[in-house]
Amino acid sequence: MNRRSLLAGIALSAMLSTTAFAQDLKLGIIGPITGPNAAFGKQLTDGGNQAVADLNAKGGILGRKIVVVTGDDASQPAQGVSVANKLTSEGVRHVIGPFNSGVMLPTSLIYAENGAIMITPSATNPKITERGLWNVFRTSGRDDQQGAVAAAFLAKNFAGKKIAIVHDKTPYGQGLADETRKAMNAANIKEVMYEGVNVGEKDFSALITKIKAAGVDLVYWGGLHTEAGLIVRQMRDQQVRAPMMSGDGITSDEFATIAGPGAEGTLMTFPPDPRKRPEAAELVKAFAAKGVNPEAYTLYTYAAVQVMAQAAEAIKSTDPKKIAEYIHSGATFKTVIGDLKYDKKGDITRPDYVMYTWKKVGDKITYVEN
Repeated sequence: MNRRSLLAGIALSAMLSTTAFAQDLKLGIIGPITGPNAAFGKQLTDGGNQAVADLNAKGGILGRKIVVVTGDDASQPAQGVSVANKLTSEGVRHVIGPFNSGVMLPTSLIYAENGAIMITPSATNPKITERGLWNVFRTSGRDDQQGAVAAAFLAKNFAGKKIAIVHDKTPYGQGLADETRKAMNAANIKEVMYEGVNVGEKDFSALITKIKAAGVDLVYWGGLHTEAGLIVRQMRDQQVRAPMMSGDGITSDEFATIAGPGAEGTLMTFPPDPRKRPEAAELVKAFAAKGVNPEAYTLYTYAAVQVMAQAAEAIKSTDPKKIAEYIHSGATFKTVIGDLKYDKKGDITRPDYVMYTWKKVGDKITYVEN
């Protein structure tokens, strides 16, 4: 081969490589891959990666292979901002996640400014969609909906009892606690305690002393499973038998591992178990074959990818703003968690919370729908 032919061959190879790369569609999956909430990060990556694999097996989105770019925010807003800046600089314009409301609130502004659409499977703070951003959606419900369900249960089952409200001072934890408190108060239930603790605390003896002195009958927790489990364990150690009630932030079997036997009787709000939906039956089997229990937000993440893909296919474009316009249009999306429609804010239009109780099932304690 002469030099001219060799150079032409190299140029053609480079051009084909560049074209193939340009056809790939980068999809960011963002969550706490490390840190105390890594169990939830695994739910997001399990669900997102499986959805991408299934789509790629059918030709991707509009014939473009999807390439996952994973971002670890460790549930830290500052780290989430760094991840957002990195991913947008790398050309990521389609994002699934993050997990935490506290990370979603600042990072969604960065993604919006850089033309990226995002669908979170789990960030429930109402402010996320109340700000009017064009690019923000979720497959989960909101804390005001969750709080209303919790308050209705308390009004029916704990009328006249002493209720303490404790939260972790985060946008999610305090937001959930405040929405539940608001709904409780509207139902003429007044809490006897309202306390905040810090994320990462390990010793809750001072808090539990106050709970014990107040004769509390139920502790409502706004926060995630790590601190929740420690509080329950330490309450039982101090002979406090009051049950805990919380929201979707404790929806991991790790909660019972941390809390120990005292986890039995814990109450929780979460959507109807997506693993039991007929739309998810085959997928649940596929996860089981891999040894994965697709609990909590695993299927909500899979559904988020489905919504984005179906919108792109419907409009024959991967343009983020056009996808967002279509999702806002009221179109129906067929997902593993059922049919979803969106309002103009980016919230799903169906009510999505019920009550669960943590019970012993076989040899472990887990959450069972009431």
